[in-house]
Amino acid sequence: MPELPEVEVVRRGLDRHVVGRTFRGVEVLHPRAARGNDVDLEQVLPGRTIVGTGRRGKYLWLLLDDDAALLVHLRMSGQMLVGKHGSVQSPHVRIRADLGEVEQCFVDQRTFGFWQYTQVVGGVPAPAGHIAPDPFEPDFDLRETARLIRRKNSALKTVLLNQEVVSGIGSIYADEAMWAARLKPWRTARTMRQRDAEAVLDASRDVMARSLEQGGTSFDALYVNVNGASGYFSRSLNAYGQAGEPCSRCGTLIARTVVNGRSSYYCPVCQVL
Repeated sequence: MPELPEVEVVRRGLDRHVVGRTFRGVEVLHPRAARGNDVDLEQVLPGRTIVGTGRRGKYLWLLLDDDAALLVHLRMSGQMLVGKHGSVQSPHVRIRADLGEVEQCFVDQRTFGFWQYTQVVGGVPAPAGHIAPDPFEPDFDLRETARLIRRKNSALKTVLLNQEVVSGIGSIYADEAMWAARLKPWRTARTMRQRDAEAVLDASRDVMARSLEQGGTSFDALYVNVNGASGYFSRSLNAYGQAGEPCSRCGTLIARTVVNGRSSYYCPVCQVL
């Protein structure tokens, strides 16, 4: 699933290519892509102008000129492709939107993602209001989020994936942050020191910032930017998916374990805290 850096790359691409454009027509080609709506996207979006973009965690949205938003969740395989009319010929196009000189296509092979027209509450679309701020938001409170982590009686890996504690971090960047902070994935969060909880949050922001610089992490063709380009941060991973490879810090072979049903990759020597 695309995590914060991948979704932010897509948001930046949309900000460049669709802000200021007006929906001239919308065709929903698969009903699952429009689930959760109280309105018909084919009726409500035409005539609406895109005035901005936003993101929190793994959610992104287009701000509209009627003070509402078009919330987008890519889920496992969603893509927001912008190009000339007819340039996207994928059999997995679920929604096609006419934006004048270009069209916006929502491609989703697994049909888990969706578009949802919704009101904005407190600067965030209502369906995304339950998730916590992510480490890139201006009002993200590092100290308080670390305290919240330390109140959880679950494994650190599990807590980092809890979007109601801190949003945007998925399995890739959780493993990378714990490697950087030298913390075991199965360490019970409530037993951690405050400085260690803050360190792993700092590390998550750092690794996601570096991923952003490289266009995100792509392991296959399912994650791409709005122009179809893949990210290449996968070449810089220190832990995630590296089982059997030498740790870049100490040379010990990276190991794989399972924490609450999720694969986790770690260094048995470096991650001792």
